[in-house]
Parts: sequence; structure tokens; C-alpha cells
Amino acid sequence: MPLMVNRLWHMLVGWGTVGVVYQLTDTFQQPGIILMPSFIDRAIPFSPAGIWLYLSFFLIIPLAYLTCPAHRLRWLRNSMMVTALLAGVVYMLWPTTMAYPAFTQNTLSGRLLTRLADADSTQNCLPSLHMALTVLAVWAVSSTRWKTCAYVLWSLAIAFSILQLRRHLFVDLLSGTALALSVGALLWRLMFVSRSGQKESAHG
Repeated sequence: MPLMVNRLWHMLVGWGTVGVVYQLTDTFQQPGIILMPSFIDRAIPFSPAGIWLYLSFFLIIPLAYLTCPAHRLRWLRNSMMVTALLAGVVYMLWPTTMAYPAFTQNTLSGRLLTRLADADSTQNCLPSLHMALTVLAVWAVSSTRWKTCAYVLWSLAIAFSILQLRRHLFVDLLSGTALALSVGALLWRLMFVSRSGQKESAHG
């Protein structure tokens, strides 16, 4: 299978699983518990202008699949799938929501945010899959110091935009990050560390 087709296949399976879990849980879950904003959430002014950074999420994920080292593709795909499934369990057992702000639609940013709000779930807040997948994408492409720093800054900008748009609360981002790091570390150990240890044992 050509490398580019292989990358697209991994992206379809990995990211596609996230979409399926997200939509199914939103359809079948019970009404969620309303989460209260923290002082960090209250300190960031609401602004529809954050929609542009928010939507760059839909660029960083494909870039991760298309540019990460080839040996990390299966790790990225599997990490996204397991992260989505575990988040889905939380969404079903402990669904959460929040108070979403009212806003006008007289700007392009406002109209885009309206479209997003209409299409997005009003629940599935904690943990934030938007944040979790961003963390996994950054991990997958991390290599040189400058490239890693650039992607980390991009992910922080996305995180800020999520709070700026009131699509999630800070606790959602923290839990999404923790979930991604936990799943990613476990699969990294299973797929890379354990394998390298087995090779060393075989050569020994």
C-alpha cells in the first residue's frame, strides 16, 4: 500500500472512530450535569473571534497523520481510538454540559460559531476530545526542538480558543489532556518500549 494511502487509511480509522463514538454517545446519553466555570474560565473574555484558531484543530489532526514518522502511525491511530472509547464511557456514565453564552451573529466569526454550535453536542464536555486529540497530534509529530515547540504553541492557542469560545471549561481541557497522555504513554510503552526490550533480549 503506498505510504500516502496508508496514512489516509490510518486517519480515516482513527479519527473516524472518534466521530462515531462522539455522535453515538450524544444521541443515547441522559441529560448532563452542569459544570461550573472556574476562575480561569471567568478570566478569559468570550469572543467569537476565537473560532479561527478553534477550527485550526481540523488542520493539525490531518497534518499529524500526514507528516508524523511512519512508525508512529499505528500508535496515533490506536491512541485516538482508545482515547475516544474511554471518553465515550465517561460521556455515557457521567454526561456533562455547561452554560453556553448567547451571542450575536452579525460578523463572519459569529456566523461560523453559530454553525459550529448548531452542529456540535451540547454535552460531552468532560473530558474534552478536542483537547485530547490535539495533544496526541502534537506528540505524534514531535521531533526537533523547534518543530515540537511550534506545535506545542499551536496546541496552546487551540486550547485558549476553546475557552474563549466557551465550548469547554478548563477542567474539560485538563481531563482531556490527562486522558490523552495516559493512553498515549501506555500504548507507547506497549508498542515501542516493550518491543525494543524484546529485540534486545533476542539478540542477547
